[in-house]
Amino acid sequence: MRDFLSINNNEECKEDSVINLKKLIAPTDLSKLSRAGVRYAVEMGREQGCEVIVYHIISAAEDWFADDKLNPASALVPQQKQRLSEFVRETCADLLAKVEVRQIVELGVPYKKIVEKAKEEAADLIVISTHGRTGIDHMLVGSVTEKVVARASCPVLSIRPTESRN
Repeated sequence: MRDFLSINNNEECKEDSVINLKKLIAPTDLSKLSRAGVRYAVEMGREQGCEVIVYHIISAAEDWFADDKLNPASALVPQQKQRLSEFVRETCADLLAKVEVRQIVELGVPYKKIVEKAKEEAADLIVISTHGRTGIDHMLVGSVTEKVVARASCPVLSIRPTESRN
């Protein structure tokens, strides 16, 4: 299978002829397969001289609690911040001194939080791994990447890790 580039470039995005990136969002579920997208984003951040936000969302149904502080999943945030920090170090320790990386952990529905964070941060690009699920797995789980591509107000670069290719 060939590599692919998936871009959602709607009217809310800047219409510059030269891409000048200032801020990237690199969502991760902390899985081995998501390392490719984070690594790619950090390398791109280094090359472009822009900030990279590595963003982890603890999946939690948004209808359960209006206030994140009341949500039992909020007890996981400190542990997940530590896991994210370790994940970033393991994934791109050699680049961390050369690029501005900010790490954020939040609760919510992953695709919605990614789209909201990109808009809130005025991100120029979302760089996200896709797990390459097909068939019944794709139907049952769906694709966070597909939902982000369909809803994001900025371009989305979809990275398919080598391990997930058939």
